[in-house]
Amino acid sequence: MENPPTKTDAGTNSDRPIKISGRSHTARYYFHQVKDSLTTRLSKFILSIILGGLFVIALIAFILWISLRPHRPRVRVEYFSFPALGNGSAAAAGRDAHSISFNVTVRNSNQNIKIHYDAVLVKVSYDGQTIGNASFPKRFYQGAKNTTAFAGSITGAALNASSQHWTRLVAGASRGLVVFGLDLTSTIRFKVGSTWKSREHRMNTNCGVGIGTDGMLAAAYKDRICPMYFN
Repeated sequence: MENPPTKTDAGTNSDRPIKISGRSHTARYYFHQVKDSLTTRLSKFILSIILGGLFVIALIAFILWISLRPHRPRVRVEYFSFPALGNGSAAAAGRDAHSISFNVTVRNSNQNIKIHYDAVLVKVSYDGQTIGNASFPKRFYQGAKNTTAFAGSITGAALNASSQHWTRLVAGASRGLVVFGLDLTSTIRFKVGSTWKSREHRMNTNCGVGIGTDGMLAAAYKDRICPMYFN
């Protein structure tokens, strides 16, 4: 006789799927959440450090740029006189008997920057024509927060205005105000510390100078900073 088939216990079937308890699933879920949260926080922390460092570097660079950025010299005409225009003798005595006197100051307003000047040329003009020049050939260094004065005079035949311009000059004096142009030019270089020097800049300054009825600098033209440009 054949033996009857053996019954298999369903509880011992190895192919039956194993159920995972809800607690195990929840714990693993929270583990991954905490891990992701820590990773995100660490990334944000590192990013904030990098951005903070870049901000500090940019701030330091900006402060250095502000403190070391060269400022142009400030030029003022402190004194200018043409005595003949104040006493009515300009026409009678003629141009060879008169003189122009001037005092121009150049201010270096930089805190830590010196300025090197080559020869300085002062030119006086009237009605678009140069009527006299004065030169200061000595080169020099101007320290920070320092003012240098250029004083001189143009006399006699050095006043090379043409007869036509001289006639206009006398006519202007009779009306009470004569406006001259005073130009100051030089080649300059900025110096920071003991080694670094900038490239050369050709400095050009154009000052309007008004002479009143007394032959002196008119009040409206005092304490003016003259326009300047580089080329």
